[in-house]
Amino acid sequence: MKREQEQMRAGTERAVVSLFSGAMGLDLGLRQAGLPVVLGQDADPACVATMRINGHRALAGDIRDIAPTDLLTEAGLQPGEAFLVCGGPPCQPFSTAGKRLGINDPRGSLFMDFIRMLDYIRPRFFIMENVRGLVSAQLHRTPSDESDPTATATTAGSVLEVILHEFRRLGYTTVHGILDAVDYGAPQFRERFVLLGSRDHEAIFLPHPTHFRQHQHAAYRWRTLREAIGDLEDDPGPCASFSAARMELLAQVPEGGNWRSLPPDLVREAMGGAYSSGGGKVGFYRRLAYNQPAPTLVTSPVQKATMMCHPTRLRPLSVREYARIQQFPDEWTITGPMVAQYRQIGNAVPVGLAYALGQAIIATAEQTSTIHTKRSLRK
Repeated sequence: MKREQEQMRAGTERAVVSLFSGAMGLDLGLRQAGLPVVLGQDADPACVATMRINGHRALAGDIRDIAPTDLLTEAGLQPGEAFLVCGGPPCQPFSTAGKRLGINDPRGSLFMDFIRMLDYIRPRFFIMENVRGLVSAQLHRTPSDESDPTATATTAGSVLEVILHEFRRLGYTTVHGILDAVDYGAPQFRERFVLLGSRDHEAIFLPHPTHFRQHQHAAYRWRTLREAIGDLEDDPGPCASFSAARMELLAQVPEGGNWRSLPPDLVREAMGGAYSSGGGKVGFYRRLAYNQPAPTLVTSPVQKATMMCHPTRLRPLSVREYARIQQFPDEWTITGPMVAQYRQIGNAVPVGLAYALGQAIIATAEQTSTIHTKRSLRK
């Protein structure tokens, strides 16, 4: 066992430890950039099975029950040896003993286990990704006296500031922002909060876009849905299905349309209670358009408010089409029941975005990101 660990360390000078790995979209992009993921971790048995069936070492279990020493032993690394730790810790609702904190307080979430692992592993860099709403989220403290019906929750600061404080406490320099996967070659609009950190206070930076809505060269334009899945139209593979009633309505929606495209006399019945609710409701009876990037994939393409109907066929996007849009290689196997496969893919980081993050980390480490010149920069 000791010899095996020594060999692993010798061959993985830029070893990556992945937490909350899911179906490994983030990990695949990092690997393509030249950063080998030596260990993944997840609590979801389907995700662990996906990692293992594709030949990756995976540590199964709830991160709250995992000791960082055991994680490093499994990875064959010592504290300070990992090049990068990456992951997207969920910030879910919770309560803490003695006082109740609001849904948005990361100090009671799995985020603190990400911090706990980082504190012990001490990697040179880290990547943390999450939902874009984290940037604007506020802490809400609920009054401890729940017997008082007049008591109201109070705002107690910024979620982001709490998170940044924790990384400063560990001694990491950070940079953060909202990145849209469509700007990095994914055929999908998908905005994510990304935070990068450097233990050694290197000049870390967020990757610059590689694809654009308008460009004189086709290779640098946003990728469309047709480019990603056009060849799967007649051979999509395993696929969920819409109910007969929903298919009858979707048959009347043109490519790129949604509930607003339905005949006026059918709209109220089709929408049900949502008809009078606020919001754009763009996902109701939505049929995608081939000549555009896809909207953000969700964990199921058949839910009423977030339908993902194929542009020309009367069916939802298939599992394989989902995987293409998230840029998984065709040979990548997603395991579990169909509902679990959709969930794993829908929760993933697009591989192209992950690749760009890996490139930014490597450019920082190699100090190759900037061309030094005496010429003035253009404004």
